[in-house]
Amino acid sequence: MSTTKIIYGLYGDDDDLMHGVKAFNDKGIKINEVYTPFPVHGLDKALGLRKTRISDAAFIYACYGVAIGIALTAWIMNHDWPQNIGGKPSFDWFHNMGAFVDPMFELMVFCSAHLMSLTFLVRNKMYPGAKPQNPDPRTTDDKFMMEFVSDDVETIKQLLIDTGVEEITVKDA
Repeated sequence: MSTTKIIYGLYGDDDDLMHGVKAFNDKGIKINEVYTPFPVHGLDKALGLRKTRISDAAFIYACYGVAIGIALTAWIMNHDWPQNIGGKPSFDWFHNMGAFVDPMFELMVFCSAHLMSLTFLVRNKMYPGAKPQNPDPRTTDDKFMMEFVSDDVETIKQLLIDTGVEEITVKDA
């Protein structure tokens, strides 16, 4: 029989939360997750989280959008609707590229923004129909919560009390 428990500490203020995170880091106790209603400055660094790679994905999606823009404008100009305007040859996309900077830019922004949003939602399991991961709905309004998975419940409870926690909940893992 496992004695591992999930301990939740609910804070009412982000400064108390940051104080608690630092206290647990000083004691070497691992924080499993932190739930906040808004981004807390410095929390990611205090938790030791790595830099996100969403910017790398955005660059790849932007390149994809530019490639679609190039392919689309070249196909329209040469096959779908070729026009001879001012004696410019329609079969030479490179010399007419300046006229297509705007649609290529717009497709770049469109693809990077939309695909980045979808990547964020899928990566964080926030897509429609996903099971909610938040253990307490008050953390979407005005409360802050730390989650621990540990066998040493009493030590964590005492440190939570020392750091100004408002409520402690213990559940079986």
